[in-house]
Amino acid sequence: MHVRKDEIAAGLAEVDARIAAACHAVGRDRGEVTLIAVTKTRPVEDVRILAELGVRDIGENRDQEAAPKARELAGLPLTWHFVGQLQTNKVRSVVGYADVIHSVDRLRLVEAISREAVRQGRDIGCLLQIALEDDPGRGGALPGDVLELADEVALADGVWLGGVMAVAPLGEDPAKAFARLRDVATRVQEQHPRATMVSAGMSEDLAEAVAYGATHVRVGTALLGRRKPFVR
Repeated sequence: MHVRKDEIAAGLAEVDARIAAACHAVGRDRGEVTLIAVTKTRPVEDVRILAELGVRDIGENRDQEAAPKARELAGLPLTWHFVGQLQTNKVRSVVGYADVIHSVDRLRLVEAISREAVRQGRDIGCLLQIALEDDPGRGGALPGDVLELADEVALADGVWLGGVMAVAPLGEDPAKAFARLRDVATRVQEQHPRATMVSAGMSEDLAEAVAYGATHVRVGTALLGRRKPFVR
């Protein structure tokens, strides 16, 4: 256990230094960027260690794995971020524990989250996932549809509009992709000034994301090591 805590502490120090350096390079304050520790395929013990080390933001992307973890760790002061694609049939479960959902990309999903949040008496942050490429399999709203979707979230009950999220396309310079995301984020903020969250950047491309305004970076591998396959 102590060995694992040392490993995670070392990973955390390294990631923190990378974020600090990325902020410094573009004249941003380190306090502007929140680290979300992505703990998918990781045991509950890893999340406990992260909490002991002061990490408060935890990201998961599969409901069947996240729900039991969140239940088991309900006593810890954690903010749970759901960062994976979300099917409407999983909304009831996810709304039960997620504080922020990063993958809101269609009106039907907004309506389902809103309905369920009201039913459960919860207030869920919604980030609009932006498609930065033409691959429909990876999810995300088209940039041209985002402002309309933002208005829908802003009007819905039980949810609040946090901002935008994206995944850099495979094989493209992430800086170019995150520059496009920044343009979309700016347009959303012009209409919804409090929607300031920009969730972008992972282990490989967090420096580029920070350079283009990311406020939240989602890091798993660099923090916790290579993942072992999750066995159900």
